[in-house]
Amino acid sequence: MSNLEEIKKRRTFAIISHPDAGKTTLTEKLLLFGGAIQTAGAVKSNKIKKTATSDFMEIEKQRGISVATSVMTFEYKDLLINILDTPGHKDFAEDTYRTLTAVDSVILVIDCVKGVEEQTERLMEVCRMRNTPVIVFINKLDREGQNPFELLDELETKLSIRVRPLTWPINMGANFKGVYSLYEQMLYFFKINKTKIESDVAKVSLEDDKLVDLLGERDALQLTEDVELVEGVYDVFSEEAYQKGQLAPVFFGSAINNFGIKELLDTFCEISPIPQPRPTDVREVSPMEPKFTGFVFKIHANLDPRHRDRIAFLRICSGKFERGKFYKHVRMGKDVRFSSPFTFMASAKSVMDEGFPGDVVGLYDTGSFKIGDTLTEGENLQFSGIPSFSPEIFKELINLDPMKSKQLEKGIQQLTDEGVAQLFTLDLGNRKIVGTVGELQFDVIQYRLEHEYGAKCRWVPMGITRACWLTADEKPAMDQFIRLKGNQIAYDKDRNPVFLAESEWMIRMNRENNPAIHFHFTSEFKTEMAI
Repeated sequence: MSNLEEIKKRRTFAIISHPDAGKTTLTEKLLLFGGAIQTAGAVKSNKIKKTATSDFMEIEKQRGISVATSVMTFEYKDLLINILDTPGHKDFAEDTYRTLTAVDSVILVIDCVKGVEEQTERLMEVCRMRNTPVIVFINKLDREGQNPFELLDELETKLSIRVRPLTWPINMGANFKGVYSLYEQMLYFFKINKTKIESDVAKVSLEDDKLVDLLGERDALQLTEDVELVEGVYDVFSEEAYQKGQLAPVFFGSAINNFGIKELLDTFCEISPIPQPRPTDVREVSPMEPKFTGFVFKIHANLDPRHRDRIAFLRICSGKFERGKFYKHVRMGKDVRFSSPFTFMASAKSVMDEGFPGDVVGLYDTGSFKIGDTLTEGENLQFSGIPSFSPEIFKELINLDPMKSKQLEKGIQQLTDEGVAQLFTLDLGNRKIVGTVGELQFDVIQYRLEHEYGAKCRWVPMGITRACWLTADEKPAMDQFIRLKGNQIAYDKDRNPVFLAESEWMIRMNRENNPAIHFHFTSEFKTEMAI
C-alpha cells in the first residue's frame, strides 16, 4: 500500500471534556465498536471491579479520573483510528493542550445535565486557536437534562462556534426513547445496555404513518416539530465548514448505555479530516512529503511499573517511520535509532515495524527526549506550538528521607519531563521549586515519587504567582539583572533563567526598570513576543 493510501486510512483525534462528562466512558465504547475490547469496564462503579481500559495508573483507578493522556488504536470500516484520551481535570490542562497539538480533530463531550462547564470553555479556546474541527457529543440523555435547544444555544454562546445537530433526542431521562438521525432519516431506539453492542433501528421518514405507531402520537408530533425547527434555524451541515473548524456537528446519546455511539463513529469516519500539515520554525510540513518527520508531544515515566521505563509519545507528521532506522534528533544534533517502537492499546503495547502520518508511536527513552523534540531524516527544523506555560501554583519540594536523595532527584526529573509540572532550581542552596496549574498534580507527584521511586517528600507553599522566562538583548544586561535579583532567579530544566514573581505588579515594575530584559509567559521564545 502506498504512503498516500496509508495516510488516507488514518484518523487521529482527541476526546476532551470537563471532568465527569463521560469522556473515558465514551473512549471505552468506541473501542468496543472497533472490536478492540469485548466488554467495557464501568469507570467508577464499586460493584464492578473492572476499571476503564484507558486508565492504567494506580491513582486513576483509585480516584476514577484520567490524569494521563492514553493512546489507543483500533480499526473500523477500513480506517485506522488513533484516539487520545486526555485528562479531564482542569489541573492537567497543559497536558491536554499539548495533546491537542498532536491530533487532527476533536470530539467534545458535554453533560446534558450540567451543560457547558468552565474546563470545556478553556479546551475550546485551544481548539479555536488552531481551527481544529470539533464534533460535539451531548451525553447522559438517560438522565433528566436541559432542553436540547437551550443546550445548543449555550454551546454557540459560550464556545463561540456554530452548531448543527445531526441527531435529535426523543425525550430525556426516564422517558428517553432514542434519537432520530437527521443525516440518515433513521430512528434509533434506546435500550439500556451497558456492556455490549445492540442494534434496534427503523428506517422511517418523518412523514411516514409508521412514526406514530413507533413513538406514540405525542412524541411523534413533538419530534416532527423539533426537526422542522432545527432545519429552519440551523445552517445546512457543511463538511467544509466543519473541517475548517467553523461548524460543529452535534450528536445526542448515552455513552454508559452504548447509545448514540455508532452514529457518532460512523459520521466521524465519513467527515473527519485525514492527517493535516504541521507548522515548524522554518516551513509547513505536509503529510504527503516522502521524508519522515515527527515530534514528541508527551513523555510518560513508568508506564510499566515492573520495568521503570520512560516512553516518549511521537506523532508522525510526514513520510514513513521505520523500525531500526537512524533519525536525526534535531535539538541534540545526533542520530538515534529505535529497535522496538510500538503502538498502544491503553497500557498494552505491540511492536510496530513502520508508521505513517497520523500514527502515534511509543519510543523507549533513556532520558534523551523532552516535550517538543523533533525527529527528521536530516533536516534541521523544529515543530512549533508546543510550549510550556507559566504555572499558577508554586511549592518547594522537601526531601523527607536524606538516604533517598538520589531517588528523589531522579524521580522529580523524570516526572517533570512528562510535562505534568515544571521544575525550577534556585542555585542558592539547590532548592527545587515545582510549578503546576492545579493542586491535584502535587498529590499525583507525591504519590508517584513514593510508589514508583521509593522517595518521600512534602510540599512547602511559596508566595509566587508567575514564572517569567527571561531573554536579553545583550549578555551583560542579563548578568547584571541575575546578580541583582539573585534570590528570585531560578533555572528551568534547560538552564534558561526564570524570574519568579510574587505579583503582576512586581513583573510590571521590573520590566519598566530593566528595558533591556524581555519577560516571557511561555517557554517558546522564538515564536512568542516578549511582554
